[in-house]
Amino acid sequence: FMLNDTKMKPTVFLLTGIPGQEVINLWISMLFFSMYAISITGNSVILFIIKTDLSLHEPMYIFLSMLALTDLCLSISTMPTILGIFWFNSREISIDACLIQLFFIHSLSFMESSVLLSMAFDRYVAICNPLRYASILTTPRIVRMGLVFTIRGMGLIFPLPFLLKRFQYCRDNVLSHSYCLHQEVMKLACSDITVNSIYGLFVIIATVGLDSLLILLSYVMILRTVLRIASREEHFKALNTCVSHICAVLLFYTPMIGLSVVHRFGRNSAPLVQILMGYVYMLVPPLMNPIVYSVKTKQIRVRIARVLLR
Repeated sequence: FMLNDTKMKPTVFLLTGIPGQEVINLWISMLFFSMYAISITGNSVILFIIKTDLSLHEPMYIFLSMLALTDLCLSISTMPTILGIFWFNSREISIDACLIQLFFIHSLSFMESSVLLSMAFDRYVAICNPLRYASILTTPRIVRMGLVFTIRGMGLIFPLPFLLKRFQYCRDNVLSHSYCLHQEVMKLACSDITVNSIYGLFVIIATVGLDSLLILLSYVMILRTVLRIASREEHFKALNTCVSHICAVLLFYTPMIGLSVVHRFGRNSAPLVQILMGYVYMLVPPLMNPIVYSVKTKQIRVRIARVLLR
């Protein structure tokens, strides 16, 4: 019995690149490396500019620095396994390393969702209650919000690695992505996964579900306030301050919700669709957020130009 249990539990999981595209692995690896390089550089530049420029020590830019830091950590958490597959064909990952990676991926994703919610709240206060903006969004309060988001993200994910660790894995130990996700590892277990499935759904609803609902509510209230303004020019000016945040919200939630739907309900969907959506979910938001904010936010754009022209 003991021997059977040992055989049932694989010492490693096998990660998957893009099946059938091995001939162009070199080109894919160059594309992914370029995306990582731009993501890490872009987010690092935004963090550096906000930290060193005292005029940017305002709530909007503090929240932006939180977003950049989260994106930076998210890129670093997936980079070793993704590039390892395409550069060295290194597909094996131990159970412990896999569980650590999925802990950080999910925690950071939920933290990013929280940061996007706080940025929506920032825009709501700035447009709907501008006279109290400075008194509501004080630096100590923003720091406390960041701490709460970190504790929420890590606290809700903390039980998952332990719940997965207790399972027996007797099925094929091949994962569908180049990194570890809870829903992927859970499917490989031959134990009863009801608790994990219910808890995973609860966590998604308590974080992404709640955050997206509150973001939508904040924009409904922003729109109501903006429509009361008589001047069309003021309409445009007020809404223009939200464009970058709306882009960041769409870049984050669209692939995340799409990937969750495919994992839960798209069993008959083409594997390539699921794999490509996984890459979009992990690589595109950290890549595009610094670009969007650099293009749409004049203060950031001006500071970056100054740094480059030195």
